[in-house]
Amino acid sequence: MNIVVCLKQVPDTTAVKIDPKTGTLIREGVPSIINPEDKHALEEALVLKDNYGAKVTVISMGPPQAQNALREALSMGADEAILITDRAFGGSDTLATSEALAGALRKLDYDIIFAGRQAIDGDTAQVGPEIAEHLNIPQVTYVQEVKINGDVLTVNRALEDGYEIIEVKTPVLLTAIKELNNPRYMNARDIFASANKEIKIWSVNDIDVDKTRIGLAGSPTKVKKSWAKEVKGSGELIKKPVDEAVQYVIGKLKEKHYI
Repeated sequence: MNIVVCLKQVPDTTAVKIDPKTGTLIREGVPSIINPEDKHALEEALVLKDNYGAKVTVISMGPPQAQNALREALSMGADEAILITDRAFGGSDTLATSEALAGALRKLDYDIIFAGRQAIDGDTAQVGPEIAEHLNIPQVTYVQEVKINGDVLTVNRALEDGYEIIEVKTPVLLTAIKELNNPRYMNARDIFASANKEIKIWSVNDIDVDKTRIGLAGSPTKVKKSWAKEVKGSGELIKKPVDEAVQYVIGKLKEKHYI
């Protein structure tokens, strides 16, 4: 069984700040981490490796420093790592990103592709499903449990008001949520073993993709501005009998033209 995990290196959002003049993220000095839900995706791949002897390959698109995230994945137990990096990918939105990742995945053998549900620096939850569409394979999102029987997966998919059980054949793409598992820590054995493992570097010329569909040229969406959420002021405490309080609130709502 061959499993590929799509990882993204993201800024630690607990340390992210926004430039009030430009409205853009200040990335200088901000530590980078593996996107949390991608880590749950990786952990599930490693569980399947432990139980079924699967081969786990991790892949990421990003600048050269994204090798740090891939090296961490190798130290957790992944077998191979691939970084696709090229100036041609600059400015990619979710669609162009998914095109590039799908182009790399076409060069690999896979039974299962894992990805996190969404990245904390974008929160779109679009890249995983778009990859599946480009590759013309089935997908199951919001995965909180996976069981395998041959080439058939039984997947527990979380819903807002419950869950659904889906049977799907491989090849398939699954997006993980935090309820799926608890990611393991790196161990000394894998840290030392991974130090000598090569991280393959692929450029745009190494993947199977239409170059007009990546980077800025292939990105139909543009981010105009980012801003921090304003902190709400303290509310007004009304100390009146119930009937008077209700009339007071109704008056305020009318005053602001809400009713």
